[in-house]
Amino acid sequence: MDGYSGLIGRLRYKHLLMISTLGSRRNLHQTAAAMHMSQPAATRMLSEIEKVFGCQLFERTARGMHPTPLGEMLIDFADNSLTRLDRCAEEVHRYQLGGRGQLTVGAIMGAAPDLVAQSIIELKRQRPLLQIRLMGETSDQLVELLEQDKVDIAIARYATSVQHNQFDFEPLGNETMVTVVRRGHPLCTTGLPPLEQLLEAWPWILQPMATPARQALEKEFEMEGLVSPRDIIECGSIFAALQLVQQSDALLVMAETVLRDHLQTGLIERLPLLLGRTLSPFGLLTRKDTLYGEPVTGFCDILRRNAAEWR
Repeated sequence: MDGYSGLIGRLRYKHLLMISTLGSRRNLHQTAAAMHMSQPAATRMLSEIEKVFGCQLFERTARGMHPTPLGEMLIDFADNSLTRLDRCAEEVHRYQLGGRGQLTVGAIMGAAPDLVAQSIIELKRQRPLLQIRLMGETSDQLVELLEQDKVDIAIARYATSVQHNQFDFEPLGNETMVTVVRRGHPLCTTGLPPLEQLLEAWPWILQPMATPARQALEKEFEMEGLVSPRDIIECGSIFAALQLVQQSDALLVMAETVLRDHLQTGLIERLPLLLGRTLSPFGLLTRKDTLYGEPVTGFCDILRRNAAEWR
């Protein structure tokens, strides 16, 4: 395969679009139609790409085109490159319209109501024309978005222990996890039974197993010599979880900052149950070996200052 200089001269963004589209559709005819070209032309382009890299990227099978291991690697590269190009084009367009760039932030919802919201408001006061996107997800989802370059930074936790090899982490704070039930729940009028009975006798609404919050909860059950709840609804949506807990007898474990308004209005009630104590701090996650410019660095400075005051 050609070296770096050879790729610069022969590899084009249209080639990356071909790899990405074929990687998602796994069908050359559909790929050609999506790229508004004939199938023979698409076949020639794929041949050109494979010559550039000096290897076979896709195998023809009775069920379509399947990527080779090297093909899978180049599909990831093409997807990430096209995402970056799309964001660059959008930012250039905003500059042309008089805007001042774009910032995409991913945040776990426990940090969003206070720290992140306050920091975004402060940044917008300084830069009114800056377009800010806030994506609220779980830590495992945010790490994936950060890896795919779909967010600039993430306020989250490591989802696995090996992710310190990919990202830098700067702790900012922690969440207080509380257990709540609907207003008028039977557990609010009687004495709270032992945790073992709660796990056995009542339904629970919990975050997906891949999230650090759920893993911390399962670790506490293990430390107490208990098994997971028998009756579980796994829910990654905060809005859906709040609807479920208000219309059922389930117990919900979630960050206090997220539940604050519902607790204050009396829609849900807090149980005197301590869970989530082993949850590690959340923090600022950034990609290693990445040189960040404005407005990312400015927003990070605001986050650090507000986090120090918040603590």
